[in-house]
Amino acid sequence: MAEKTVPAVGGAPERSKRELTRARDRYARPPVDIYENDDALVLLADLPGVPKDGLEISVDDSVLTIQAKADYTPAGKDSIYREFELSGFFRQFELGEEIDQGKISAELKHGVLKLTLPKVPEARPKQIEVKVS
Repeated sequence: MAEKTVPAVGGAPERSKRELTRARDRYARPPVDIYENDDALVLLADLPGVPKDGLEISVDDSVLTIQAKADYTPAGKDSIYREFELSGFFRQFELGEEIDQGKISAELKHGVLKLTLPKVPEARPKQIEVKVS
């Protein structure tokens, strides 16, 4: 799984029909950990302050996109004074053929997004039994 970001300005490859611009909002790249087990790749992304309704995950043309907007205002409260405001989060990854894109699942818990990207059965390791004669 390779990281792939849609260009912000000009010059996308000719084979790509992707949009060349994004919203003018500022984005931070969330740090991620990716590990693999026999059945899937698991991606963990730090998204502090992101509520479920501020998170958008999509797969289009084998590109996984994570886009999120953090909300640090306590529920039902308005800020009187604020010295910082976090930008949103944006990260993209190109998925290989070994990922079953229709079975990707996501879980957001305490600011950590866990994406489970299951492998297609053909890509899973197989145990070969050795016969002794």
